[in-house]
Amino acid sequence: MKPRPVPRRAAVAAMAAAALLAGCDHPPADVYLGYAEADYVRLAAPIAGTLTRLHLERGDRAAAGAPAFGLEQDSERAEREEAASRLRRAEAQWADLQQGLRPDELAAIRAQRAQAQAALTLSRADLVRGERLVAQNFVSPAGLDQLRAGVGRDVARVGELDAQLRVARLGGREQEIAAAAQEVEAARAALAQAEWKLTQKTQVTPVAGDVVDVLYREGEWVAAGSPVVTLLPPERVKARFFVPPAVAGRLALGQPVQLICDGCGAPIPGRVSFIAREAEYTSPLIFSREIRARLVFMIEARPAPADARRLHPGLPVEARLAPATAPGAAS
Repeated sequence: MKPRPVPRRAAVAAMAAAALLAGCDHPPADVYLGYAEADYVRLAAPIAGTLTRLHLERGDRAAAGAPAFGLEQDSERAEREEAASRLRRAEAQWADLQQGLRPDELAAIRAQRAQAQAALTLSRADLVRGERLVAQNFVSPAGLDQLRAGVGRDVARVGELDAQLRVARLGGREQEIAAAAQEVEAARAALAQAEWKLTQKTQVTPVAGDVVDVLYREGEWVAAGSPVVTLLPPERVKARFFVPPAVAGRLALGQPVQLICDGCGAPIPGRVSFIAREAEYTSPLIFSREIRARLVFMIEARPAPADARRLHPGLPVEARLAPATAPGAAS
């Protein structure tokens, strides 16, 4: 069976720790060996595109909210304009249904009603004259049926145009207006989505930190979700060390720790921020047969952001524990 490859960072930390052990074979009982570690922030865009603007370089110190990088936006900008046009059209249709017919259309219906009313007046006058002539025996009574039918026809026509005027003032049906309102909401949602896609093509730094790495250059294609810039915020730096079970049982979150490393100057104060719930068979930093079979617990301690810049990820450290002032109290 092939031996499993050792991760580069773990190998570096192991070699550094071995060198540290060579100079100090028997560290004090309250000092535990470890290394500095960090939780990096990797900036990526959720949408693919060509990198057009890169505002940060490796080694820069970026403030929170500073421009980081930008991808090409032509497609997203066109999509936003299309969505805005669809919204304007949907709003216009919705307003049109609520207003009913236009004034000129209403005027045309009123003119038709006036004509029908005039025809009704004329047919009624003809009926009156016909009845008078029949009474005087000048015409046959059979002609009255045609005159009465004409009056009924004209009355119906006037009623029809009155109904058309009432409907024209009401606008569209309630169901049509409700459907148009839903179209407006859908168009607004599509515009909001297009706006979001456009804004995601430009990324800013969410927190202040050091620029550890820049993974793409201008002109390169960046896949969706692929990190472009790696940040290291000071508050994300921590020390990781390993203690035996007897010591782990006495530790409490928030307990003070003194972190010592080469080139760091005075000891760096920190506090225990994490205590592993499960034991490990052996620490990745220790290779001696004497300690290999001992169970250890991984402990993490975080320094204050002002002191975090003195720790560099992968640097060997010594952690000196101080008595817990309040068991279980967090910093």
